[in-house]
Amino acid sequence: MSYERIALVAGAGTLPLEITSRLKGKIDVIYSLNENLSPCSPGLDGVEVVNMLSPNLGWLLRDLKERGIKELIMAGYVPKRLMYMPEKLDPALLAVIGKLSSRDDHSLLGGIVKAIESQGIKVLSYREVISDILAPAGTIAGRLPTEEEKGDIAWGVNIMKKLLPLSFGQTLVVKGRSVVAVEAMEGTDKTIERAGCLVKGGVVIKMMRPDQDERYDLPTVGPTTLKMMAEGALTCLAVEAGRTIILEKEKTFAIAEESGIALWGIG
Repeated sequence: MSYERIALVAGAGTLPLEITSRLKGKIDVIYSLNENLSPCSPGLDGVEVVNMLSPNLGWLLRDLKERGIKELIMAGYVPKRLMYMPEKLDPALLAVIGKLSSRDDHSLLGGIVKAIESQGIKVLSYREVISDILAPAGTIAGRLPTEEEKGDIAWGVNIMKKLLPLSFGQTLVVKGRSVVAVEAMEGTDKTIERAGCLVKGGVVIKMMRPDQDERYDLPTVGPTTLKMMAEGALTCLAVEAGRTIILEKEKTFAIAEESGIALWGIG
């Protein structure tokens, strides 16, 4: 891919900055849904940042057309609960949501991408741009998982293979071959927080559904994930190798070492 004259739609988290730093000089404009992202953010010198306080698909498509931009990257977290706040959404986005037979994450994002591409704008994959921060298989950081943790990982993966095609359960917390918490709309951090209130010790497993679109929807973990685990006394994080982004690797690895958390890549 040429990666020339690109727009970036940036949700929350540091992933948009990771992508921008790797495509320096090739991103024309960032449409930011992240209130912490501004032209003054590190690494954004010379990049125009347009703040969007809420998703506005119709305006976005018109602005892209006026700028003559034909390629777009989508990255970062956007709370799904916005779907239940119609006053914050524009008519074009409400129309996309209204046509969906299912409003799971897979269908919702797919509908938005279809609407964008119907206007002649190509949604690019960011996977190859951030390949250096994709999780490897095996030991990633911290200590090795115990035999009990490895057993819980294998048991949990089998559960997730049944849940993920239903578009929920991207994060699962397991202890002693028992499901402690399952991620739904609340997100990974809240799932971990809830699990920490129920048990001490336990394995956090993060995977994605087999047909999830890797162009714009790769799972991420980072320092916050590890901090939440440490606070809840959860002891092992197992992520899908090659399909999970590890943000701020140095910080993440340091927390794993300091907290005695096993960070493991599921091969």
